[in-house]
Amino acid sequence: MSAIVKMREFWLAVLVAALVFAANLRAPGFASPSRLAGIVEDSSILMILALGQMVVILTRSIDLSMASNLALSGMIVALINQAAPGIPVPMLMAVAAFSGLLLGALNGVFIWGLGIPAIVVTLGSLTIYRGVIFLIAGGQWVNADAFSPSFIAFTRIEVLGLPLLVWYAVVIVVAFVVLMSRTALGRSFYAVGVNPTAAVYAGINVGRTTFLAFCISGLLSGFCGYLWVSRYVIGSVEVARGYELTVVAACVIGGISISGGVGTVAGAVLGALFLGVINGALPVINISPFWQMAISGAAIILAVVLNGRGAKRSQRLILRTAEASA
Repeated sequence: MSAIVKMREFWLAVLVAALVFAANLRAPGFASPSRLAGIVEDSSILMILALGQMVVILTRSIDLSMASNLALSGMIVALINQAAPGIPVPMLMAVAAFSGLLLGALNGVFIWGLGIPAIVVTLGSLTIYRGVIFLIAGGQWVNADAFSPSFIAFTRIEVLGLPLLVWYAVVIVVAFVVLMSRTALGRSFYAVGVNPTAAVYAGINVGRTTFLAFCISGLLSGFCGYLWVSRYVIGSVEVARGYELTVVAACVIGGISISGGVGTVAGAVLGALFLGVINGALPVINISPFWQMAISGAAIILAVVLNGRGAKRSQRLILRTAEASA
């Protein structure tokens, strides 16, 4: 029990529960099952994206193009659905995921093959992908009346009282738990982030591991492109603009270290859920939009400070252990 109490994820879960309780005091009914299910549904896409960003950050990189990848992949399937509404939705989902995978792999090639810093590559691709959206759509939006009913309804089908959108997130979270804890690739992500030099001596190809991290990030971004367009029934160059910062914030709040090598699936999910609760609670308790942004920003800064203190504490413990054994 004491080990659980010491875990950052435990206290983040407690904080999320406390936020729900406090919001319910100000707005009775906020903690109702239907309202909480709605918050989870609203946070599902962010959870999926945060997991993709997590594996990239673990390798000491960052993907700033996730939201643009999402928007471009979503626009591609939106235009396909508009032109050929008879194509089955699962096929469109596969197209969106494959499109995102290609875009993520493109980032990975430049980072691995040319040795360009990830922040530079993804900052450039962020803008390029938005430009491609404008070109393929001719500057036009794809509005609700252009989508087929099945395209819109697929994420809204309920299973055991929850929409499929939530179940997609659940399946992906479970898959990531297995990936990060039971596979050599998952352990490689951590090893590369902790010490790239030692990882090389351990037989890990650092460049290839980073490349695969960006492929996973791109795959999930593309898949979320369909989920976003289907949920909000809009395809445009403005879709998810700036959302990449929210994804990074969810990771940081969840305890994923920007310096790499530290982070858990539970932390990424709870970080996304924390932002979801804040975004759902603040309007309900009549907090102005300005203060909503200020509170969210303060939460991010606090998370960074706590992460830094935790890292320094761990380093001090390592030094003390080394000195005691000397």
